Amino acid sequence: MARVRAAKFEDQLTLVEHLDELRNRIIISAAVLVVACGLCFWQNHLLLEIANHPLPKTVNGQDLKPITFGVAEPFMSTLKVSIYAGILIALPLILYELYAFLLPALKPTEKRLILPFLILVPVLFIAGVVFSYFVVVPAAAKFLLNFNQTEFNVQVRASDYYGFLLTTLLALGLVFQIPMGVVAVTRLGIVTPKQLSQNRRYAYLILIVIAMLLPGTDPVTMLIEAAPLLILFELSLILARMMGTPRSAGDTSSPAEPEPPGTPAS
Repeated sequence: MARVRAAKFEDQLTLVEHLDELRNRIIISAAVLVVACGLCFWQNHLLLEIANHPLPKTVNGQDLKPITFGVAEPFMSTLKVSIYAGILIALPLILYELYAFLLPALKPTEKRLILPFLILVPVLFIAGVVFSYFVVVPAAAKFLLNFNQTEFNVQVRASDYYGFLLTTLLALGLVFQIPMGVVAVTRLGIVTPKQLSQNRRYAYLILIVIAMLLPGTDPVTMLIEAAPLLILFELSLILARMMGTPRSAGDTSSPAEPEPPGTPAS
């Protein structure tokens, strides 16, 4: 019988039951992903309208609209956008299925520790996607398409633009996981919040390099992408201080009880 509810730490599952549960979780995740992608493809006109929104309406006095060159390009571009949108929609449930499969291996204390991560990861990912869609992509598109516009006949190829859009959204969604990374390394005892705070200039340098490597080759986009990364790092330090760090083995050992008076020395 297929397992629907998440197993508990106290449940004693055999290897066959674990494999059966893994199969069921994969089937459920795949089914949800297929349904989400199907719904997005069904509403592809609305989806493409949303995807085209960050583009400038006009460039050099001419209306701007993505163009295609190949016979299959309209279909493949629509399919690619639908698949990525479906993944984004299905992400929370896929993460829950992963959590439900790992639950039997987690003690109650470990479960309480991982649950905030399970909630914050999709929230931060969606926040990065939203910031990229409303701030980064419009600024990058406006700057790049209007650069030396009088010297070029500016046209936007659909596959190139949607690739740039999806890559930028995905990159910002992943980079917005900085708080999770900082909390993870502090909780594992690799570094302490105090050490990160004292060496924040090196962290700033690394974040600026990351912003340079993100999609968007112009300095305007780089600055727009770097600003939230620096803010997220500072918020990560606050979150890491609130959650604390694991005590060292010497701290967890209980102090030796004093011997009662009058006990002869050995």
